Amino acid sequence: MANALVSIQIIPKTPNGEDVIPYVDAAIEVIDQSGVPYHVAPLETTMEGELSKLLEIIEKMNVRVTELGATSVISQVKIYSNPAGASMDKLTEKYR
Repeated sequence: MANALVSIQIIPKTPNGEDVIPYVDAAIEVIDQSGVPYHVAPLETTMEGELSKLLEIIEKMNVRVTELGATSVISQVKIYSNPAGASMDKLTEKYR
């Protein structure tokens, strides 16, 4: 059972001020390849899983964006941790 939700917003600084969307798409691809449940929203992406694994994914996202040429990366992260379990669906079910 997942024990954490982590929301992340990746803000890459591109070398020549070009569009950041291809960088963000590559970061989301890292999440997709990890196999964890996730939800893409307009300003951030939320992942569900074990906290240690989610933090590893964030590190891989940052590495991938810099591999593509970003000169720096800001990662804004929110963490919800609950040893009894954490679920995106459970936290949002009353809004559906």
